[in-house]
Amino acid sequence: MAKKLAVIGAGLMGSGIAQVAAQAGHDVILRDVGDEALERARGAIRTSMDRFVQKGRLAVEDADAAMGRITATTDIDAAADADIVVEAVFESIEIKRDVFTALDNVCRDDAVLASNTSAIPITQIAAVTQRPESVVGTHFFSPVPMMALCELVRGYKTSDLTLLRAREFAEGVGKTCIVVNRDVAGFVTTRLIVALSVEAAKLVETGVASAEDVDIACKLGFGHAMGPLQTMDLTGVDIMVNAARNIYTDTQDEKFYPPETMARMVIAGDLGRKTGRGWHTYDD
Repeated sequence: MAKKLAVIGAGLMGSGIAQVAAQAGHDVILRDVGDEALERARGAIRTSMDRFVQKGRLAVEDADAAMGRITATTDIDAAADADIVVEAVFESIEIKRDVFTALDNVCRDDAVLASNTSAIPITQIAAVTQRPESVVGTHFFSPVPMMALCELVRGYKTSDLTLLRAREFAEGVGKTCIVVNRDVAGFVTTRLIVALSVEAAKLVETGVASAEDVDIACKLGFGHAMGPLQTMDLTGVDIMVNAARNIYTDTQDEKFYPPETMARMVIAGDLGRKTGRGWHTYDD
């Protein structure tokens, strides 16, 4: 059954979640703080859908109908009638807590409040609300229209019903779900990729191997579709540094602490694909 969905944050992840939800028949409110971000998001969604059309995986009329189900706004009050709200803002506990404080005041009592965080414990986010039982993690993967996984994270007080509704939504937009039953920073997937990425960065930083060869080793040696440094470039070096620091803060485990090169790349603005340069250089 179609639902009304609100997505808070119109970046790469937010626009991807909005796209798959609209294609699944849901009415989507896409909210961000500025019109420019919303315009970029709508353009990115249209471009993504057009690629599916060109490949014969989506009919033109279905793409047009899906675009028609997406409403862009800067007003967070537009989430008031949503059945499910998915937060997809920057990976910062302070920013996410501000969003969830606002959503707690705006949203219906029976709404599911989900966070797309990749590393921050859901319990820390839910604590600012008066309904922690309604807060759950729905960690989608980039690019959302292509990636099949959604990591569902149960916070300390997340109810069985909230987890069930989150699973129904994620599976309804075509995702396969895993459930994280203990709310540790980084969950399952981010802990694994951060540990691998930090070690890959150290190998390059200390001159053991080039970024290209580290990625080739993981692709051909382990069967990975993409090397860890290519993955970092796709996700954003800044996002990976923040995730690593969040996990390190929670665990104090040195294997998660981002090496100096990663931090310097962020300061220099070499964030990966979105800036044209990260561990690799991108002409597109």
